[in-house]
Amino acid sequence: MAAIQLEGLTKRYGEDVLAVDGLDLTVEDGEIFGFLGPNGAGKSTTIDILLDFVRPTSGTATVLGHDAQAESMAVRQRIGVLPDAYHVYDRLTGRQHMRFVVDSKEVDADVEAILARVGILEAADRKAGGYSKGMRQRLVLAMALVGDPDLLILDEPSTGLDPNGARQMREIIQAENNRGTTVFFSSHIMEQVEAICDRVAIINRGQLVAVDSIDGLRGSTPTTTTLTIDVTSADETALAAVRDHPDVASATLDGRGLRVSVVGGGSKFEVLQAVDGAGIEIRDFAVDESSLEDLFVEYTTEDQEVAR
Repeated sequence: MAAIQLEGLTKRYGEDVLAVDGLDLTVEDGEIFGFLGPNGAGKSTTIDILLDFVRPTSGTATVLGHDAQAESMAVRQRIGVLPDAYHVYDRLTGRQHMRFVVDSKEVDADVEAILARVGILEAADRKAGGYSKGMRQRLVLAMALVGDPDLLILDEPSTGLDPNGARQMREIIQAENNRGTTVFFSSHIMEQVEAICDRVAIINRGQLVAVDSIDGLRGSTPTTTTLTIDVTSADETALAAVRDHPDVASATLDGRGLRVSVVGGGSKFEVLQAVDGAGIEIRDFAVDESSLEDLFVEYTTEDQEVAR
């Protein structure tokens, strides 16, 4: 059974704004799935529909086998959520926030252990109004972890966290996934997504433009991989032979450093063979793959502020 199934999901605001446009998407059980797109592309609207904060204009959203709108209470019992527009109650302590979630879900949970896991146990009995932005973020994550959810939905989970906090967030996500939890999250921090996601979806102007592993996206776009090769020497005739290879976009020599750009989907091994076959002695080499940020740019455009 899929953890999330979207079929023809569409959301209009009035006659002029099409926030989500016929979205078909499947998130498999047990995946860490990244949901990416520019501001205004429809990410938050999609997540709000999954949580029944917003009703779709047409189409369906199924979460853990339940209709997200008709069976929203059943969905909420089995998921943990860190929303983008979260807030905490200033007059309640961290511990009181946690007890509220435990009572709401009617589960047994070691509140102190969860607060320690997210790094704010020492502030458990302080009022949340005195928490920093990062501490509030950690508290809401702790609330999402109550009850060992089957699915975590995280909207920009690293916002407000310092590098150590972002790393800890990534470790918690990975640990939850190792426990069997499916993780669906939106983030603008590409390094975070690239480090832990099994697959990613990119949405642009409300439409799905790509779904694949990061390696799969690399192989299906015109972005390049750069080989930096330490060579003994290379003359222009040898360089010309390398440039003529069908998988080579460009080849330049700077001292003993030969930089070769490999076209998307091209074979790095065959390019290295071409360099060797041109009579260029290879001493060492390094590979610089296209980053997720490069791939994101390939699939999206600027000016995405129309819809949330």
